[in-house]
Amino acid sequence: MELAASAPVLAKTRFAPSPKHRSGKRTMPMVVKLAYRNLFHDRLSFFVTVVGIMFSVVLVAVQSGIYLGSANKIAAIIDAAPADLWVVPLGTKSYDDPSFLSGRERYMALSAPGVADSEDMLVSFARWRKPLGGETTVLLIGTSGDSPKALPLNITDGSREALEAPNTVAIDRSYFNDLGVSQLDDVAELNGSTVKLVAITKRVRSFTTLPFVFTSLEESRRLAGANQDQASYQRVTLLPGADIETVRKEIETRLPDTEVLTQAQFRTRSQDYWLKQTGAGAALDAGKLLGLIVGIVIVAQTLYSSTKDHINEFATLRALGAGAGYIVKVILIQAILSGLIGFALGMSLALIAIQAAQDTKLTIIMTMPLAVQLFAITIGMCIFAATSAIIKVVRIDPAVVFSR
Repeated sequence: MELAASAPVLAKTRFAPSPKHRSGKRTMPMVVKLAYRNLFHDRLSFFVTVVGIMFSVVLVAVQSGIYLGSANKIAAIIDAAPADLWVVPLGTKSYDDPSFLSGRERYMALSAPGVADSEDMLVSFARWRKPLGGETTVLLIGTSGDSPKALPLNITDGSREALEAPNTVAIDRSYFNDLGVSQLDDVAELNGSTVKLVAITKRVRSFTTLPFVFTSLEESRRLAGANQDQASYQRVTLLPGADIETVRKEIETRLPDTEVLTQAQFRTRSQDYWLKQTGAGAALDAGKLLGLIVGIVIVAQTLYSSTKDHINEFATLRALGAGAGYIVKVILIQAILSGLIGFALGMSLALIAIQAAQDTKLTIIMTMPLAVQLFAITIGMCIFAATSAIIKVVRIDPAVVFSR
């Protein structure tokens, strides 16, 4: 047994300060060497541990990536058409919970001190009739073509200018099957009017099952049955140096039947509605928790079994003068080594899965801050899982060596 054979050396090196080799090169500290040999002695148990950690990392990384991707997807339209302030109908839960403003909001907002511009944006539910039959509900979005923040973005075929013609729309390529079209110039019916596909986007998808259909502001008003002054939202731009809170309160005073939100407030409200109030976020959090529990249980079981199998060797070390803290270090290094290897393999698999999902309906995002958090969680999980093994070790009675 490697551990038993190394015990005398351990007792000696505990009091030897220099880990240097005679040639001057630094050698691996004995505590690390013991942990390494102890870990790799039973390769089957080590393999099971690494697989468990890897599975846990993949599950937590994918669930966290889906959560982050969902949050970004919910706020995609708000981020694509940013504004200093949003004037929204009173009680709006999210940007895709639309209703119409009365029609005087744009002029009232423009009259407020500190306001440079205010743009109309219309969002409405609509019925899409496929060319070969069948209907589905879509989310119709209209913005002004002369705005620097005109939607949609990421147009790969056709152009935004083409949307200024009557009876034209743009959709994302990923919605072709859902909407029954396959190329530019295909026609369908939208709220009973014939429309032609003149622009195609890439990766502009909604969080819900309702496809986005983009058109000009005037066309969206006609298709949604709104008046020529009506819109769902006002996107307000402030003059340089204007105090955003002062302007927000001024507009609220002038428009008591609306809410005036900052970009961050409207973004957070939309995300909170879908991720917290609908329970969608709770399901993703449950998946992350399940991954952590699986990882902790597998690592704890493996480290405890390994400690129990080597209990006599650890007792020998204690009898030779090794302190409990030294043996605890051995177990903690085992846990950290397992975590490092499991994290590297698990994160590699997660990145492959994320890359494979790029052009699918599932949006998974991995960022550097999220990867750092996952690394810290993995190492912390492994250290926490070593608790049972550490408790077993500190209770060792060195006298058991002499009773064998």
